[in-house]
Amino acid sequence: MISVFGSANMDLVAYVSKAPKRGETVTGRHFRTIPGGKGANQAIAAARAGARVAFLGAVGDDGFGAEMRATLAEAGVDVSGLRQVPGPSGIAHIVVDDDGGNSIVVVPGANGTVTGPSPDDLAVIAASQALLLQLELPMGAVVKAARGARAAGVPVFLTPAPAQPLPAELLDAVTTIVPNEHEAAAITGVSGADAALDALLELVEEAVITLGSEGALFGSRSGERLRVPAVPVKAVDTTAAGDTFVGALAVARSEGRAMAGALRFASAAAALSVQREGASTSMPARQEIEREVS
Repeated sequence: MISVFGSANMDLVAYVSKAPKRGETVTGRHFRTIPGGKGANQAIAAARAGARVAFLGAVGDDGFGAEMRATLAEAGVDVSGLRQVPGPSGIAHIVVDDDGGNSIVVVPGANGTVTGPSPDDLAVIAASQALLLQLELPMGAVVKAARGARAAGVPVFLTPAPAQPLPAELLDAVTTIVPNEHEAAAITGVSGADAALDALLELVEEAVITLGSEGALFGSRSGERLRVPAVPVKAVDTTAAGDTFVGALAVARSEGRAMAGALRFASAAAALSVQREGASTSMPARQEIEREVS
């Protein structure tokens, strides 16, 4: 089982030919509300990639919260650890352009009320093969979950987004950090993927830097170094590509795949996701990923 301690947001997605500049108004061609949030996205990605998944987080007592709970459950995710709190659920306002690029504003809502894992949450984490974390919950809560996993000997995968300073007590508990190139540079203060990877390995045991159409770069303190090319596709919407990658990567690693094979599996899943609109709606099933890898 994989546990995910993280955010659930309703994505309010506007599709435009070109994203507006500051002070500019543009006409969109399409609008959708899609359940998302980095935590929920990763949970759904891992479930569709073949894992049993438990999601731990919070939604509000509004219609968005009910819809997000239903979406997770329909994907096969255990939502018994998804608490409901008074007030609005988290939302993300997303603008997607015709090149598949996006800009995102997140309003935490119920996610901001999560102060840490409950005793029941910690028991679920301790029984997991991996814990997935992101930074759309308060940092103190993320640290507590990471330390709980580390104490139980459970590998911790951290997506350091949105990028922000990372406390040492969090980094000490992380097994594998998975930033994109921008996040890696923000964390390390170093530009260039290879140099940033070296800097990340001074902080954590393993690091994977996702490079979009350039693939992914992996390194470990044991000296292993891998570069896996991306699957060449025409991107329609890249919103959940990183979350799809991380969810699939954790599944592959929890199944005992070597890192090279796990990265190919994750890259295939991400490539499939960017060819579809939306976040949770874009994530591929296990059979699709296996066909892409073979």
